[in-house]
Amino acid sequence: MLYNHTTLKETVISLSIQLPDKLEQQLSVYCQENHLSINETIRLALERLLTTNPFLISPYQLGKDGFGADQTHEGDIAQHSKELLKARFSKNADC
Repeated sequence: MLYNHTTLKETVISLSIQLPDKLEQQLSVYCQENHLSINETIRLALERLLTTNPFLISPYQLGKDGFGADQTHEGDIAQHSKELLKARFSKNADC
């Protein structure tokens, strides 16, 4: 949708795209399951893509949910790595 600067009316652009068969089938199923038209689904997908640019997300943001996920440590690992490694492997040596 574009705006004509002289009249401030919306201008609608029609697009034609070629999709691989598999993607077309996935789109059709998605639209049926979510009760959306193909036009609405593609418009929503483009809006999401263009407003949440995945290339602007930092590496930290991409991985933050996994940091510390193992919960096998407490405190600052970097400062105490030697002690933590010794403790870890001395326990295994006793087995």
